[in-house]
Amino acid sequence: MTEEIVVAGVGMIPFRKPGDHPPYYEMGAEAARRALADAGVEYSSVQQAFVGYVYGDSTAGQRALYEVGLTGIPIVNVNNNCSTGSTALYLARQAIAAGADCVLALGFEQMKPGALGAVFTDRPTPFDRFEEVTGELVGEPQIPLALRYFGGAGREHMQRYGTPLETFAQIRAKASRHAEKNPLALFRKPVTVEQVMNDVQVWPGVMTRLMACPPTCGAAAALLVSADYARRHGIDATVRILAQSMTTDTASTFGRSMISLVGADMAKAAADAVYAQAGVGPEDIDVCELHDCFAQNELISYEALGFCAPGAAAQFVAEGENTYGGTVVTNPSGGLLSKGHPLGATGLAQCFELTQQLRGTAEARQVEGARLALQHNLGLGGACVVTLYGRG
Repeated sequence: MTEEIVVAGVGMIPFRKPGDHPPYYEMGAEAARRALADAGVEYSSVQQAFVGYVYGDSTAGQRALYEVGLTGIPIVNVNNNCSTGSTALYLARQAIAAGADCVLALGFEQMKPGALGAVFTDRPTPFDRFEEVTGELVGEPQIPLALRYFGGAGREHMQRYGTPLETFAQIRAKASRHAEKNPLALFRKPVTVEQVMNDVQVWPGVMTRLMACPPTCGAAAALLVSADYARRHGIDATVRILAQSMTTDTASTFGRSMISLVGADMAKAAADAVYAQAGVGPEDIDVCELHDCFAQNELISYEALGFCAPGAAAQFVAEGENTYGGTVVTNPSGGLLSKGHPLGATGLAQCFELTQQLRGTAEARQVEGARLALQHNLGLGGACVVTLYGRG
């Protein structure tokens, strides 16, 4: 990256349960309008747009942005599973690095209740290799696919390092305490470690229901501009993208580890690249929004992002290093576990939260003195995007 890119504006709507929300195009249009208003920029100034969603027909991005304006700009639809929103952000940043001045990244999702599953059952699934490895390492074919993957990874961590199940419950309880202060979060009622442990066991001894994020509907957006454009138009350039990396699977994904299968190696590679680009280390990060689709993945991600050594995550949690007063405040928004996880919007909702944190406008969620913020967004199948933001 040769020039820091400015996050000029961010927008997000309240996340909702399936069925309790406007249609996808209204959600997307409202998030886009909020990002533009936050930046003080008219839609007519936007040169390109990248729009992410997982569940929807082709050109749903156009349908949403046509509600905002009909300006004839290039609109590119993006689908990269749960990393879709940050993939749209990645493409928007690349467009500016290539010479554009003002680019919109938008993500939305209109989900159905229940566990994730295949939509197109008349063709081979992209997860066939994942299923083969999971069948060998885990079995349990009766458990929904995402629960098998991440539950299997959590079980491996428990077996390898002696991590207690209660650690995952502590992560979920922490998420709820953070979300209590987020007016846009889906679940704002705190839950205790005991409540998480005593909830329905979706995999006995491995995972309770509260350790999984809920299906969610919502939208979020970010307007990126070049530093020169910000100067010329008097745009607040407080928040900048300092480094960014996107990785996909390597041969290690399909080895003999469920932790690798669910993206820990991708995350480490992306994080290491970002740290190298920016000349910082994990010890420099003040606040992080990471991909806690399951409490198990949050714990694994602490180690992949370098916040603690392999096998030390349970101690990291027990000592409160993942919350206010600790080493790095993780998911002050409440994360996917409590804020919600509308797949296409998640990466941009993370950007929204970290932008507020670096501006110092996160109100009750504010991380005091935050100057460096890390974002981790993961999609199986697979892709991982890690982004480092800093105060200009």
